[in-house]
Amino acid sequence: MDEKDTVLKLMDIEREQYARSREPLNLYNRGEVHKKQMAFHMCDKRNRWVFGGNRSGKTECGAVECVWLARGIHPFRPNKKDVAGWVVSLTQQVQRDVAQAKILKYLPARYICDVVMREGSKASPEYGIIDYLVIKNAFGGTSRIGFKSCDQGREKFQGTSLDFVWFDEEPPKDIYDECRMRVFDRKGDIFGTMTPLKGLTWVYDEIELNVHSDPEVWCEYMEWRDNPYLDASEVDFMENVIPKSDQLSRRFGKFSSGEGLVYPEFDQSVHVIPPFSVPTEWQAGISIDPGLKNPTSCHFYAVDFDGVIYVVGEHFEAGQNIDYHVRRINELADRLNWKRDGQGRLRSLIDSAANQRTLADEKSVAELFAERGILVNTNVNKDLYSGIQRIKSLFEARPPRIYIFSSCVNLIRELKGYWWGDDDRPKKKDDHALDELRYFVMTQPPAAKPAPPQKTVIELDKERMMRSVRRQLWTKKF
Repeated sequence: MDEKDTVLKLMDIEREQYARSREPLNLYNRGEVHKKQMAFHMCDKRNRWVFGGNRSGKTECGAVECVWLARGIHPFRPNKKDVAGWVVSLTQQVQRDVAQAKILKYLPARYICDVVMREGSKASPEYGIIDYLVIKNAFGGTSRIGFKSCDQGREKFQGTSLDFVWFDEEPPKDIYDECRMRVFDRKGDIFGTMTPLKGLTWVYDEIELNVHSDPEVWCEYMEWRDNPYLDASEVDFMENVIPKSDQLSRRFGKFSSGEGLVYPEFDQSVHVIPPFSVPTEWQAGISIDPGLKNPTSCHFYAVDFDGVIYVVGEHFEAGQNIDYHVRRINELADRLNWKRDGQGRLRSLIDSAANQRTLADEKSVAELFAERGILVNTNVNKDLYSGIQRIKSLFEARPPRIYIFSSCVNLIRELKGYWWGDDDRPKKKDDHALDELRYFVMTQPPAAKPAPPQKTVIELDKERMMRSVRRQLWTKKF
């Protein structure tokens, strides 16, 4: 090869490199980064969901995840060849217009070995209904992405062994269950991206609240302002024209029962943090909401030197006697190295109802706790509305004034499922941890207003001069 041929070859390589650098997949999250999209991709759980508002960027990350897995080029997960996956949409038309279009956007044509169509021409697959794509895999061989729609019925989702399934919007429960069986033998992934517009469906219980405590379930919310590619002025405009009642789901991606969440300000991606060793000086108190058939809820609280609250430990269990709860609370205190008094006793707030005695009991719950080494203070502020407003302000502040350790799973679950009822009061359901959170928060002094900045000598001298000039002008006037 002579010098001219070498130069031409290098120019061809440069043109190819430039063309590849402009492909959507190579531009994805380059420059401005959508942090919540990247959190989704980096999560190592096998059942991941994004609950996002319209135009929040949720569908983009689902499509890119499929392409990365099928191509064997995922930057954060183990890759393999011969990957098989499904993209599940609500209808074939939605498949064509949304999920299918996004996959084709991020999958360069040179990596598509074959297109099998259900409707339309493979020469223009974007205008038809794709059955499946055969894709070159970076490890050799080929991968396959099949397209399914929920309107086909559960029977069309049987029999196949898969590495992943992506749900674009919420599927019926029977199809979700069937797809979980499809990834079972390969230890594959389920992931979904959706705007929760159907109310408190099975997704709310099984994924959002994670009622089965599945360690592989993970979810996050995306809202308009999380998407750095949306114009800020357009976001401001939409905030003003869309009713607040619709913004809960269409903007914030939050589930709604029609009555509204009590704590929509709570954002798990912001307010929930990994546990860390809490300094003894921060240890502020314990709070208990006792129960027998209902759970006994107990949390340990710390407050840093700036007045920020940390919920650092949780005991939450139903159907046990006081001896059992005292033992478990003491075990938790030992693990947290929690401070005790000179006689080795813990001190805690408790619901004032613990003072009451029944005909069946000679001693109150408060007395029983005290006899077993936990001195409880029943003098708690139970004002419901003031307590709720105080907690809302803690979540709403930026930076937040409250953080919850990820180990406090029941408190987190109750925060996400606490709804207003018909009588302008929260529904009296699943609020045991929230009650004792309120008891503790109401013992804390409100955040002090920041002191005004101290003025410099020059600023003070300038003010004196201005006052002098005003007095002279006033004197001349009269």
